[in-house]
Amino acid sequence: MKISTILDHIDSGHMALPEFQRGYVWNRDQVRGLFDSLYRRHPVGGLLVWATEAMTAAHRGDGQLAAGIVKLLLDGQQRMTSLYGVVRGRPPKFFDGNAQAFTGLQFHLGSEIFAFYQPIKMQDDPLWIDVTELMKAGTAGLGQFVAKLSALPEHAPKIGDFVGRLSKLLSITDIDLHIEEVTGADKTLDVVVDIFNRVNSGGTKLSKGDLALAKICAEWPDARDTMKAKLKEWTGSGYHFNLDWLLRSVNTVLTGEAKFSYLHDKGALDIQDGLKRASKHIDTSLNLIAGRLGLDHDQVFFGRFGVPVMVRYLDQKKTALDAKERDKLLFWYAQAGMWGRFSGSTESFIDQDLAALEGADGGLDTLLEQLRLWHGGLRVEPGHFTGWSLGARFYPVLYMLTRMGEARDWGTGLPLKATLLGKMSRLEVHHIFPKAQLYKRKHRRPDVNALANFCFLTKDTNLSISDRLPEAYFAEIETKHPGALASQWIPTDPALWKIDNYLDFLEARKALLATEANKRFAELLHGETRWIGDAAPMPSPTVTTAGGVRSEAEELEIEALNDWAEAQGLPRGQVAFDHAEPTTGAQIAVLDLAWPDGLQPGLTGPVAVLINETPEVLSLASSAGFRCFTSAADFKAYVTADILKLEAA
Repeated sequence: MKISTILDHIDSGHMALPEFQRGYVWNRDQVRGLFDSLYRRHPVGGLLVWATEAMTAAHRGDGQLAAGIVKLLLDGQQRMTSLYGVVRGRPPKFFDGNAQAFTGLQFHLGSEIFAFYQPIKMQDDPLWIDVTELMKAGTAGLGQFVAKLSALPEHAPKIGDFVGRLSKLLSITDIDLHIEEVTGADKTLDVVVDIFNRVNSGGTKLSKGDLALAKICAEWPDARDTMKAKLKEWTGSGYHFNLDWLLRSVNTVLTGEAKFSYLHDKGALDIQDGLKRASKHIDTSLNLIAGRLGLDHDQVFFGRFGVPVMVRYLDQKKTALDAKERDKLLFWYAQAGMWGRFSGSTESFIDQDLAALEGADGGLDTLLEQLRLWHGGLRVEPGHFTGWSLGARFYPVLYMLTRMGEARDWGTGLPLKATLLGKMSRLEVHHIFPKAQLYKRKHRRPDVNALANFCFLTKDTNLSISDRLPEAYFAEIETKHPGALASQWIPTDPALWKIDNYLDFLEARKALLATEANKRFAELLHGETRWIGDAAPMPSPTVTTAGGVRSEAEELEIEALNDWAEAQGLPRGQVAFDHAEPTTGAQIAVLDLAWPDGLQPGLTGPVAVLINETPEVLSLASSAGFRCFTSAADFKAYVTADILKLEAA
């Protein structure tokens, strides 16, 4: 089929270029290479389409969808999007990516090379032709280009060659591309995914979520925009979620399963209803988690894939939860996040938890028992607070204890509960013993940044304390606000406030934090303490974690880098990425900022930015297949040169 016909079919809706979750990921070098190959009539490969029924007649382009059937472009999305963008001079309606990748493509009539517009290099050379302008003018407008060149005496002898090259460039749209069609009732989502990934060994791999979203968008063209609008609302509240996560919740509502293949038989009306219900229950879950547990922003929102399970429970319940049900569900959520339930094989664990809710014997008790048996116990011990950095699993637990309990600010003496600070009000991390003073005394980085050396204070209080030692400022706090130190689980023995006894201070505070954690979890269980046990505690484990964000300044630097990546049309990375053992969920390392699927998912490998990390963390990340960068500048240089392929002006 001719390229021009394929583009017409995209406009008319006979062929739908699906709104895959990953969107458009090509860079300028790939676009330039495609047009160079087409111009020279080199093979560029065929297309693979999936012919599937469109349940509605809603259009996806400038015309109507083909009645009853739409062909979803599976293999060739990047090529056809690039061709559409350059030939039409605009992205397709459904475009989601970096339009710079195909904007401003030029062709030099003398050297017959393609390059993207550079003013200094091209503005005084009339042989540079804007490919999009030529394509939009078509054969009928070819004369205007020839006339401009004919007016330049120095180029007159080669006019014939130039006309031939312009015609050859225009005729790119006359090239035939072979189309392989996957069709038939036996071609389920699972079969199509398998076929595609076998054929497309060198390109972007499609997940079942990608294809499920493609099919949904073919039947409901506004699906992706509607979902992205909801995601934007949550972003405005401090939570960064993605389409895969939201679609997973829609899936659990509609099917009670985690696997996207179960969405295959759901029509547009089902999906619209599922999205409405899932969004409502997600809002409820976020409000419960923020209001009752105090986990009110992205940095402390661990165990996010527990939300689809909560959504299913709330949807099946159909009535408002009473206080006991609410708190038991929140107990499960916090415990699942704390032990890394969804940090490994996410889909299989969601399925197990959904199954625990079903049937006559299913419910919250079964869900909790399954979690207990998987982890081997749900009681918190002092050793669990041995972790360090803002990425450690128990960092959100410390924040949760601060917001749930009686913790008070050391400057004002006021409680630090979420309800008193306003929605999304964030506290600052304060090092109880100043880092600089500890490093002077040769303490190791994990000890300096130990969780037991963290507390949360308001910004003003944090600034006023500055880098003073506890033995100097603790007495002042206790005088002004009696009990404020104890409210943040500070040992009462003044001897432990001295920096010479710092390691003993950590051990004493870890014990106090563990006691507080078990107390708060017991409150959530309303007396059903069998889940955490009343027996004498077992020997305390030592839980250490390599890597992670260690300061507010480092967190701001990483967030700024994430914002920069998003501004380049790339996906946001995961802050404090939890690199875990797949089966047990045990945390191996915390990576400051990571793209586990790559910046161009399916085309490039995993990437991590590790600021001020040890060789151990670099080794762990590299062993897991991550390409590591140790500075924002190095990462930006890589993105600009290797991903975006942007030339200097």
